[in-house]
Amino acid sequence: MRTRTTAAVTGAALLLALVACDPAEPTTESKPSSPSSSQPAGLTAKTVAAGLADATGVKTLGDPQDNTAGCSQEAAGEKPHANDCTQLITTDTVSVYEFRTPKVAAHWVKQMGKQQDWRQVDRFALAFGARDQALTSEERRDELEQALGDLVAKAK
Repeated sequence: MRTRTTAAVTGAALLLALVACDPAEPTTESKPSSPSSSQPAGLTAKTVAAGLADATGVKTLGDPQDNTAGCSQEAAGEKPHANDCTQLITTDTVSVYEFRTPKVAAHWVKQMGKQQDWRQVDRFALAFGARDQALTSEERRDELEQALGDLVAKAK
């Protein structure tokens, strides 16, 4: 439980930094853009977390929690921002972030990847910053990234 609290508090602080950072970045418009037509239909952070568990031969990635309010001003009850995540599912193994576009995902990965292991696949990002997630081996991280690539390709 302590990991979840730490991840949520860290996520909220990071959200404030990300939406305020890099004003030259084209994703800083104040209203979110509509979803891209290239966006994989039916694929969400929640379905990705379940799909990754299945693809890697486990029942669950460990206590999945919806922490979207930690990366979305709109989900937190504030004014929406173009850099908001669409959904965040945090597990013991990995955090799965869903964004509206690959460009927004790339922005987050670029900023957050400076401090932690973040990996982008299309409009999704996998992050390994929480305490339990730090125990996820490099091989398992690679396996999850590959499995996410397969899920996205299959959904397109």
